[in-house]
Amino acid sequence: MTALERAAFRTARTAARRRGLRPALHPSGVLLSGRVAVSGRGPSWGVPWLDAPGSYEVTARWSRAAGLPRPLPDGTGLALRVRDAGGPGRPLDLLLTGSGRGRWTRHVPLPRTSATAGPYSTLLSYEVGGRRGVLAAFPAPGAPPVPAEPGAVADVLTRRTVEFVLCFGAGTAWRPLARLTLDGTAPDGRPQDQAYDPYLNALPGFGPGERLRALRTAAYAGSRAGRGAQPPA
Repeated sequence: MTALERAAFRTARTAARRRGLRPALHPSGVLLSGRVAVSGRGPSWGVPWLDAPGSYEVTARWSRAAGLPRPLPDGTGLALRVRDAGGPGRPLDLLLTGSGRGRWTRHVPLPRTSATAGPYSTLLSYEVGGRRGVLAAFPAPGAPPVPAEPGAVADVLTRRTVEFVLCFGAGTAWRPLARLTLDGTAPDGRPQDQAYDPYLNALPGFGPGERLRALRTAAYAGSRAGRGAQPPA
């Protein structure tokens, strides 16, 4: 581990401890349940879980990035664990942040007062079947306005589902990958105990690019260490 990576680890660990054993970033959140449906239609991606029809259980965590009090706008996060996406016992983790949808704004975190006001993207590049681009979850047409606060998100999901379209963006085009349906709060565990890591839980042909990989991995590990969370499976 380099000096810069050690600094990232220590900074994230200290922040998690000072937040009362909550994540260093996105400390205020709620665990949600849902499913991802892959149609398997269209041109092949060269990635098994995208090229065959399937439905996968999802544990999601919606969160506010800085934990600022309402009604202040805050960054928003949507972390997804797609269970068995790579086969039995092989989950896929995605970390998405509220962003724009344009060629440049998809890389920029944007504060929001509504959880469904716009897309959530990976910000940094992903490799999907040899293609490089960005992953994003767009609220489906008709998605209700939801105040950007964990309790409000949980309340809405007790009354109705909220859907997103997972897409891959390269250049100016977006291509649909799958449909995400959030249908309620997850019954097990506390939000701060759920650890997501898109590097540990990537799939062959489907994972984050190498840019800032070492620093991000060190920061994730430091945040887990600071709150006593176990690494993701």
